[in-house]
Amino acid sequence: GTGEFEAGISKDGQTREHALLAFTLGVKQLIVAINKMDTTKWSEARYQEIIKEASSFIKKVGYNPKAVAFVPISGFNGDNMLEPSSNCPWYKGWEKETKAGKSTGKTLLEAIDAIEPPKRPTDKPLRLPLQDVYKIGGIGTVPVGRVETGIIKPGMVVTFAPANVTTEVKSVEMHHE
Repeated sequence: GTGEFEAGISKDGQTREHALLAFTLGVKQLIVAINKMDTTKWSEARYQEIIKEASSFIKKVGYNPKAVAFVPISGFNGDNMLEPSSNCPWYKGWEKETKAGKSTGKTLLEAIDAIEPPKRPTDKPLRLPLQDVYKIGGIGTVPVGRVETGIIKPGMVVTFAPANVTTEVKSVEMHHE
């Protein structure tokens, strides 16, 4: 049969587009939450069919399906979100294998907790793409961005490209800290 899932992974489907966008933008880790399982009366056959299709298309995009947690959920009812659901006794849990090793769990929350924090290479040159620049009276110019590589600390002399403006870092603040 055809449902929302088929529409999502069809040639012009949004699910396919999101997977491709995520991969293209450098998102390395993926979780596939198969939602609305309550509408199929928690059909294991439907779940397996969706895993098979989804695995095939995320593989084409560039992901390794063995490194992806597949979780059947009902967001509306909260099944398998925070606690294991009794509505799918056939579901033994998710398993994924990455360079960091094997991890397993039952819920979406556990799958989220199993995401490895991205490495921020501190041994590389400082790269801090600017998001915004504020001019604050009595303080000066405050550039805002996220350190992607390297380190930044007060006293450092930094150069901003492409304007080639060189200045000294007076202080560093982390968002809300």
